[in-house]
Amino acid sequence: MRRHPRRGEAGREVSEAPTARRADVGRRIGVGLMYGLWKPRVLGAWKVPATGPVIFAVNHSHMIDGPMVMGVAPRPTHFLIKKEAFVGPLDPFLLAIGQVKVDRTVVDRNAITQALGVLDDGGALGIFPEGTRGEGDFASLRAGLSYFSVRSGAPIVPVAVLGSTERRGRLIKGLPPLRSRVDVVFGDPFEAGDGSGRRTRKALDEATVRIQKQLTAHLENARRLTGR
Repeated sequence: MRRHPRRGEAGREVSEAPTARRADVGRRIGVGLMYGLWKPRVLGAWKVPATGPVIFAVNHSHMIDGPMVMGVAPRPTHFLIKKEAFVGPLDPFLLAIGQVKVDRTVVDRNAITQALGVLDDGGALGIFPEGTRGEGDFASLRAGLSYFSVRSGAPIVPVAVLGSTERRGRLIKGLPPLRSRVDVVFGDPFEAGDGSGRRTRKALDEATVRIQKQLTAHLENARRLTGR
């Protein structure tokens, strides 16, 4: 059984390990909110492995993209979320639903340990490979996705969220219009590594190139399928 200390290096306090039960609570909340506020259209969910570790690589152009995937994915999901989002009541709430807080300004060993723990336990880990919100086109990937995939051996499932930024709502300007359609397209799982088991910097860089090609191709296909 993995041990999760309450304090990390230099006495830094660390959060408790995310559990599948907490992520399942988050999924139930996500289902109610996402289907209650919008009209998600989900394509390809059957491609997600039913069991075993898996990484969802999600494009990121709007703040609802993560919650949307949590609500429509066929499995409870633990997302790596920047620590800046854990403010006020959101801090205990996000931790209570199994999400992983990550400090992007340093090598956050606590977040890395927790994320690998999710995969070691056969769970689903959600990652925004671009690192932050942008065009959502997978044009610039950070190395984190390749590290987690190569290190754990977990397959990557590309996920395209489309429609979250097309229009602004009348009641809440920062959100898509209520009851508007948002498409979530799951792609075919693929392995990031080259089969050699190497974890060198060169191997991770090569994996990142392979990942970017796969994610870009999936996004193009998702746009064709949805007309977006």
